[in-house]
Amino acid sequence: MKKPIYVIEHLEPQLFEWCLIEYEHISELVGGENLWFTNIKQPEERKKLEKLGKVFSESVSKMSLKNACVLDPEAEKILSPEESNFDYFVFGGILGDYPPKKRTKQELTKFMPNSEKRNIGHNQMSTDNAVFAVKQIIENHKKFEELKFKDKISLKINEFESIDLPYRYNVVGGKPFMSSKLIDYLRKKEGF
Repeated sequence: MKKPIYVIEHLEPQLFEWCLIEYEHISELVGGENLWFTNIKQPEERKKLEKLGKVFSESVSKMSLKNACVLDPEAEKILSPEESNFDYFVFGGILGDYPPKKRTKQELTKFMPNSEKRNIGHNQMSTDNAVFAVKQIIENHKKFEELKFKDKISLKINEFESIDLPYRYNVVGGKPFMSSKLIDYLRKKEGF
């Protein structure tokens, strides 16, 4: 079976450390040969991402991709395993806001009117979790209802503090699906 291309449309004003860590996690998950980063304007950001996948300065909305599916929590239909015929799955590379501001719809979906739109639930996920869920559905033929999730996790920082992350995470092996590098980053980061 031909693997799809996972396209991350970078929608933040810069490549924040958190984004880079998530993008590295996605590259490990799907392989650099199956991963595109679009809308990467800065040469130094391109350089960082070229190790992880194929990098484009243009937006995915200008590429006229055939047989593409945009993942948007606001889409009406849920992605199903029978839809493994898509060649491209497009995700918004967005650091989430809480409550969600529906940025995928505003900054990506509306610029791709000829693409199919699907959701993987209406809860906001990190980009790497969204890619993981799609991979489970498309490559491992799992129905959305078979996936396990945990909403709003609390990450212990030290003996006295924790960080609440108000997003949806896949549950793998009884734990939220998260990059160990991201956990380290959050534990060291000062001030939120």
